Amino acid sequence: MQKKIVFMGTPEFSVPILKSIYENSFSIEAVYTQPPQKSQRGQKVNKSPINDLADKLGIKCRTPASLKNNKEELEFLKKVDPDIVIVVAYGQIIPKEFLNICKLGFINIHGSILPKWRGAAPIQRSIMNLDNETGISIMKIEEQLDSGPVCAVYKINLNPNNNADEISKKLSLLASEKIIIEINNILDGKAKFIEQKHELATYAPKINKSEGLINWNDDAKKILGKVNGLFPIPGAFFIYKNERYKVLKAEIVKNQGNIGEVLTNDLEVGCGDSQSLKILEIQRQGKRPQKIEEFILGSQIKKGASLINA
Repeated sequence: MQKKIVFMGTPEFSVPILKSIYENSFSIEAVYTQPPQKSQRGQKVNKSPINDLADKLGIKCRTPASLKNNKEELEFLKKVDPDIVIVVAYGQIIPKEFLNICKLGFINIHGSILPKWRGAAPIQRSIMNLDNETGISIMKIEEQLDSGPVCAVYKINLNPNNNADEISKKLSLLASEKIIIEINNILDGKAKFIEQKHELATYAPKINKSEGLINWNDDAKKILGKVNGLFPIPGAFFIYKNERYKVLKAEIVKNQGNIGEVLTNDLEVGCGDSQSLKILEIQRQGKRPQKIEEFILGSQIKKGASLINA
């Protein structure tokens, strides 16, 4: 008898994984995702990327606002009686009474090498922390955040030029390949779940927009980590004459100068470690992104300007 799977996920990161499970002929009984969101002006309702994919694949998609105290969804899952539930960036806490339903557990794909970077923003935090590697951990969900035993870890290297968007896509594709191996191992009773070393845990809280403000007193490496880690959303930024400028892409150069000073007309800015950051792509508040060559043609930010308290 074919094993029954339920999938829970929401953002683009989850899409290749659901697609892979479907294409490998597993029986997906239902998909859960976050409810559709109204656009800023309220004129359009946007379904999540997982909702869109489920519709295309003809899979029943359920969008409860919350699972907490939700008897309807609890009863629905009891009737489905899934063998395994795969969770990928679903965006909701799964209550204990749900976790007890599934025969083989709720299995989460987490975008870090656990126990490092438990929480909502592991990819961003890893890049901002200047880590040399990251990866995916496949784990069983328990009540405490990202604390469950792990059956598999797959790693990739990081370099200073990687941004969060690139790494997210790379990890998503990696997970879409490896989850098939791990589902089969779990269903066949071959998976070994190993307890995490909880004393080594670090946390990756949700990104706050205010964290994107660049402190030019920081080392150039740290600033570049912020630029890359927060790309594309919410983005690293500086304020000049009461306008916000989002730095989309940059590189470290050896040009020395005063901290926060624009050292060249093509926007090299002095940092706190006698190096400078050369801005390569930028977005002025309310404007479209621009390559630096285009931006400087009409920019008020010239050589000699200070970006500290500007």
